[in-house]
Amino acid sequence: MLKYKCNLLKIIYIFIIAIFLFPTICIASESIYTWSNNAKPLTETIPTNATTSLSLNVGSAVLIEQNSGQVLYNQNMHEKLRPASVTKVMTILLIMEAIDSGKLSYTDKIPCSEKAAGMGGSQIWLDVREELTVDEMLKAICVVSANDCTVAMAEYLAGSEEAFVNQMNAKAKELGMNDTTFKNCHGIDEDGHVTSAYDIALMSRELLTKHPSITKYTTIYMDSLRDGKSSLVNTNKLVRNYKGATGLKTGSTSVALYNLSASATRNDLSLIAVIMKAPTSPIRFAEAQKLLDYGFNNFEYKKLANENDLIKEISVDKGIENSVNAILENDSGVLIQKGQNKDIVQSVQLTDSINAPVYAGQVLGNVTYSLNGNEIGKVNIVAEKSVEKNTAFNMIEHVFFNWLSLLRYSK
Repeated sequence: MLKYKCNLLKIIYIFIIAIFLFPTICIASESIYTWSNNAKPLTETIPTNATTSLSLNVGSAVLIEQNSGQVLYNQNMHEKLRPASVTKVMTILLIMEAIDSGKLSYTDKIPCSEKAAGMGGSQIWLDVREELTVDEMLKAICVVSANDCTVAMAEYLAGSEEAFVNQMNAKAKELGMNDTTFKNCHGIDEDGHVTSAYDIALMSRELLTKHPSITKYTTIYMDSLRDGKSSLVNTNKLVRNYKGATGLKTGSTSVALYNLSASATRNDLSLIAVIMKAPTSPIRFAEAQKLLDYGFNNFEYKKLANENDLIKEISVDKGIENSVNAILENDSGVLIQKGQNKDIVQSVQLTDSINAPVYAGQVLGNVTYSLNGNEIGKVNIVAEKSVEKNTAFNMIEHVFFNWLSLLRYSK
């Protein structure tokens, strides 16, 4: 009984100390820890053969690697030209953003207005007030470049085509598409409606990297709508004829001539080739294939590690836990010219210990990759989880519960 009373007095004493210390502890714990977390693309630059000339029979062209955005080849890539229906890449991008944000569902039914029904050009001949689901609209836009479906979707999402075009231009500015001004959502010729091969590559990359499910539609070669009454055949012939093709969008008018944003993936290497102002449709496909062949024949994407891979365990000083796992923030890989992977040098910069508090995602270091003395890639190393600072209150709480446990077993 005496032992029980002694233990109880000790617990009361500790509890009183905790009450007096608590205001001070609360004040001390109000400091906010911040850090910079500016994750960069895995690959930013790659030495390329600047003397390579493919002599493309087009107004402008560009080839980029999809993961990094690295330009592998260009021909007048910033020349402002009319995009025709390649405009719809931006329209599709905004539709996919609405779907992924929950604003729109694939099963939502979209009505056709008089304006949409009277668009002309490539279309599926929607009737006024006819309704198709978002899924069906996307299929018609991606496969046969349907102008009527494009306008119907724009009106549904923004209230009017004009309001939707404002959103298109805002997104273009956000993506750094400095050569671009959109005047409509479909690409029918209009004064001032211009973009460049480079800008088309930018929005194509955004669509494919942020919304990869779009390839469900852009890889369709033949399909149908309205219970089989409307046949669809893809205007992009590479989808059928080119190995690894994933899309993306064609466009042509009498003024713009023949345009194409073509994408393909082979062995983890994803490429986007943009052709503008080709003189004929067969030439645009031939020149796009020439660009893609050049990329696949000369470059490779070397994956080196995976997102969340453990680098090492880092000691945490003054924390409620003694350590935290340091992991890779993103997949780790580099774009290189073929045959150079044996020359890649990896360098890890990472602290051995860190003071609490630590926050999940906090940058602890990085892994850099170099080739012939040039940095070709970098990925951050981050904390896997948060570790709180071990405050006086934490310690008192720990002692208090230990004494409660001791009291329980001493009865």
